Amino acid sequence: MIENVYPGFGILLVDDEPDWLGSLALTLETYGGINNIKTCCDSRQVLSLLEEGGIGLVLLDLTMPHLSGEEVLKQIAEQHPEIAVIVVSGLNQVETAVSCMKLGAFDYCVKTDEADRIVGSVLRAIRMVEMRSEFQEVSSRLISRELSHPEAFSSIVTADRSMLDIFSYVEAVAKSPQPLLITGESGVGKELIAQAAHRLSGCRGKLITVNVAGLDDTVFADTLFGHVRGAFTGADQARRGMVEEAADGTLFLDEIGDLSIPSQVKLLRLLQEREYFPLGCDLPKRLRARVIVATHQNLSAKESAGSFRRDLYYRLRTHRVQIPPLRERRGDIPLLLDHFLGEAAETLGKKKPTPPKGLAQFLCTYSFPGNVRELKAMVYDAVSVHRDRMLSMDSFVKAVESAQAESGPTQAAAPKQNPFSGFDELPTFSDAAAFLVQEALDRANGNQTLAARLLGISQPALSKRLKMRH
Repeated sequence: MIENVYPGFGILLVDDEPDWLGSLALTLETYGGINNIKTCCDSRQVLSLLEEGGIGLVLLDLTMPHLSGEEVLKQIAEQHPEIAVIVVSGLNQVETAVSCMKLGAFDYCVKTDEADRIVGSVLRAIRMVEMRSEFQEVSSRLISRELSHPEAFSSIVTADRSMLDIFSYVEAVAKSPQPLLITGESGVGKELIAQAAHRLSGCRGKLITVNVAGLDDTVFADTLFGHVRGAFTGADQARRGMVEEAADGTLFLDEIGDLSIPSQVKLLRLLQEREYFPLGCDLPKRLRARVIVATHQNLSAKESAGSFRRDLYYRLRTHRVQIPPLRERRGDIPLLLDHFLGEAAETLGKKKPTPPKGLAQFLCTYSFPGNVRELKAMVYDAVSVHRDRMLSMDSFVKAVESAQAESGPTQAAAPKQNPFSGFDELPTFSDAAAFLVQEALDRANGNQTLAARLLGISQPALSKRLKMRH
């Protein structure tokens, strides 16, 4: 079966023989799954049809009354160079084919060619038009850095430049029929990006989310493809799979890196053939959904190790975004803190508390291995036990200390530099200690709890040093 796609533009078939037009349209629909087709029997009407917009590819006969195919080809090349043209002629002549290619034709096919040859040419042209459109869209978005639909990303709190660039990219490829791969550590918000891509896609159907982690091959197939009655013991009724539930919408497969090799084969076939078989059924059904996948794993490393199929990996990474961890966008922490304080207060039926001075800076010293999800959990826990107007830092300090104690050292410490190596005369211990205490207080905006933590001493010990200083 030839790979097929559903282009986001129309295809115009031009020939003065209505029977041939009907046959070609049926061939494209049967072998390529392409049904957004218009037909035209009068070559004089071609340009007016193109002026209406929405056409990305023309299949053009050469021998026609009124205007020849070559004349129409010249006009399209001059007035609509963005539209691809495939000549489908009854003449199998090399000179004619070369002449058409020089005039700008994408390909030259003969009407007596096998269906696979013509459909394959059409699919290559579709992909070329899509890639050109996507490249122009992505380039425009990244250069202007302006979003046409910023509301699609309203659920993601950020002011980070790298995140805003990701928004631009997602907006540019949202309407593409090709898969979108979202990678990033657990808790960075991959599902929120998938939701935004679905909102921007223009798909009329729903976003159907399936977490495939832990699904064995049989459960994976049943979950995605469904089954007919009597397909296996206990299958008393037919069940629609998630692929069918996502028809005309988006199918989001989370934790794709956990799939077994047999399940990977099934997913690859779904993407390549755009068809699937419900369990116990011999009649295929069409995939009519955009596919988005996500994983926290390194698929490139898994592919190199042989635990992830290379053909599936390259199929999935047509469009790809890597969401940075929270530790690489610490500037978002104050924004997220304020957002989650309001959200938690509303959820728990409380008044939004005032965060203590220095809390955001304290949180910025933590690496957040659980990313945004971990920060949200911290805030909700702190607000749930909150009583006074000012939010206590104790809950956050305990959460960070507990997490660090559980994880232990995660990386080798960087070589320490001697801060006094450039001094001609060394300061006294007392002077050095006073300097460190003042530096910690400055970084903590006067918050003694945070300053003590930065110094690695207890708060009573810090208070003692401050008294000695006076």
